[in-house]
Amino acid sequence: MVLGVRLYSALYPSWGPVCLLPRSFASCSGNPASCCTMPQLGLLHGRAWAVLFGQLRRPPGAVCIGAVHSHSQGTRDLSPQQMVVREKIIDMVVSCFKRHGAKGLDTPAFELKEMLTEKYGEDSGLIYDLKDQGGELLSLRYDLTVPFARYLAMNKVKKMKRYHVGNVWRRESPTIVQGRYREFCQCDFDIAGQFDPMIPDAECLKIMCEILSGLQLGDFLIKVNDRRILDGIFAVCGVPESKFHAICSSVDKLDKMSWKDVRHEMVAKKGLAAEIADRIGDYVQCHGGVSLVEQMFQDPRLSQNKQALEGLGDLKLLFEYLTLFGIAEKISFDLSLARGLDYYTGVIYEAVLLQTPAHAEEEPLNVGSVAAGGRYDGLVGMFDPKGHKVPCVGLSIGVERIFSIVEQRMKTFGENIRTTETQVFVATPQKNFLQERLKLIAELWDAGIKAELMYKNNPKLLTQLHYCENMGIPLVVIIGEQELKEGVIKLRSVASREEVAITRENLVAEIQKRLSES
Repeated sequence: MVLGVRLYSALYPSWGPVCLLPRSFASCSGNPASCCTMPQLGLLHGRAWAVLFGQLRRPPGAVCIGAVHSHSQGTRDLSPQQMVVREKIIDMVVSCFKRHGAKGLDTPAFELKEMLTEKYGEDSGLIYDLKDQGGELLSLRYDLTVPFARYLAMNKVKKMKRYHVGNVWRRESPTIVQGRYREFCQCDFDIAGQFDPMIPDAECLKIMCEILSGLQLGDFLIKVNDRRILDGIFAVCGVPESKFHAICSSVDKLDKMSWKDVRHEMVAKKGLAAEIADRIGDYVQCHGGVSLVEQMFQDPRLSQNKQALEGLGDLKLLFEYLTLFGIAEKISFDLSLARGLDYYTGVIYEAVLLQTPAHAEEEPLNVGSVAAGGRYDGLVGMFDPKGHKVPCVGLSIGVERIFSIVEQRMKTFGENIRTTETQVFVATPQKNFLQERLKLIAELWDAGIKAELMYKNNPKLLTQLHYCENMGIPLVVIIGEQELKEGVIKLRSVASREEVAITRENLVAEIQKRLSES
């Protein structure tokens, strides 16, 4: 073993001495001087030397078998209980998308780097670049919108209503308690195609309301604005056109920073004149309903800007449709909403939960926006060789942030979550009945019934029944010598502990009947 340590040190001198014993070895301290020179180990046989050399080829962190490593920052594992809740959230979101006629779509987890650059403004620095693997510069997708636009252009699709559920990656500082991760899931719905103004946009907002209401997260508000109105405000306030995107990015921080701090960033960091920043402040601190839209129409400066008037006209029409959908009271025209992504061209929106929780026992959890989206009419044209545009509008549901709220609620109320969907457990009170249990469970599986059994030849009946109670399995079928002789199966309700004898040929029908009634 001493020879092995010396050989390891010779191969990898910069790593220093490393213990080659598994952590499970009782006297291993990790220090070669104290535990790797044990005389009782004796000489290593040929096969042991092969194992040793295999260890020598690994990085030192992998040598001690018992070492435990955490996952990378901004990511997490999901337990079976968490997966149940997460899947229910996603299932509800997707069922809403399908109710509105969307088709499913998937795209690769990584794209050509050139496809993603210059699409996200200041956030482009958050894109994960992959190491060059032979000529292609690749990056992990930052969102699901840009890959969708690339798909439309590449396949010359002019009209599509699609949904997409998938992971995205961003190199931002994770805030786990608020559901902010570097790897997270998005659920997107988008409508691509040339249609009459604001009808698809109104449907997107209706979908947002349906999902947030259905998830019962508490009261919420959807902020709405239009990038043309913002650009009009910047123009009439005197912002140079070259600074529009930079100033828009500052305004986008008003949900996290005070106006005083945002103004300081505009002036001190982005070189905007103080008087121009003050004029912007007069606008972006306003919010209201359709009456604010009318007020902006009468504004002496803004009413002179063509872009702003187009945006205000669309918002007025949008509020008419939202009223017909019965959701206008959930919508606020908020001039501070900017949505920092560069590809937005028209209406933008963002849903936030109000601080009042759904239940009195809960503490308010500030997770920021839980859904957002907008119109991006020029993005597809950026991927088309001839620049052909396909107008698009869509929304994205923030699954991780919603899950953070649901998870907190589960902890507050101590809710128990079933991690399996097993409907029937096949049990026996006697020994040597494995073959009969296997034949019986095969019948249940073939009939589409979700069933389990214990992986033991001779399990104790009490152990089997306790397992059913702990896992929330509603029914148990019991087969033994007496049942086999009489051609029946005992069907037991776990909740009431009542048992009835059912003929074997009627067992499946009786189980299906009970499951349909529960």
